[in-house]
Amino acid sequence: MAIADYKQLLGDHSKDTKLNLSSLFSNVEQSGLTNDQFYGTALSLVYTLSDGELTQAVEEEAEGKIEENVKAAAKTAASLMAMNNIYYRFLHLSSDKQFSKLPAGLRMNAMANPGVDKADFELFSLAVSALNGCGMCIDSHVQTLLKHEVSAQAIQSSIKLAAVLNAALTARKLS
Repeated sequence: MAIADYKQLLGDHSKDTKLNLSSLFSNVEQSGLTNDQFYGTALSLVYTLSDGELTQAVEEEAEGKIEENVKAAAKTAASLMAMNNIYYRFLHLSSDKQFSKLPAGLRMNAMANPGVDKADFELFSLAVSALNGCGMCIDSHVQTLLKHEVSAQAIQSSIKLAAVLNAALTARKLS
């Protein structure tokens, strides 16, 4: 099942979501992202969303366009951000700042060597952090991406992927 097939599962209430899916996946070269960045980000998002059909559609779209290391890094980003986004969102939202002074004590070794370019992994992590609503993580990833001279267009495209894939899953649940 590719994205075109997945769109067929969405109801009439999802016309904009269908159009946005088509636009994103048919114009990857206009996103400002490389294939590794685009499909790695998309995969990290669908792994986070945990929907078999949507995951299958994105994996099929990525087939032959990326290597296995990108897929593995997307899984690493999804799993690490599942932990980090909860922890750091708590620190950010808690009015009691004593927790920010305590060591996190969470292992994140894979972030140092994710198996792909550091900027690519940061894009994957940023998109998942946006999906999970962690402002502290979003700020951190954006700062790192800007230091790596990743364009604003590429950063925006990763967030658009998060928004549209999340909308696609919601539309599917409503169909």
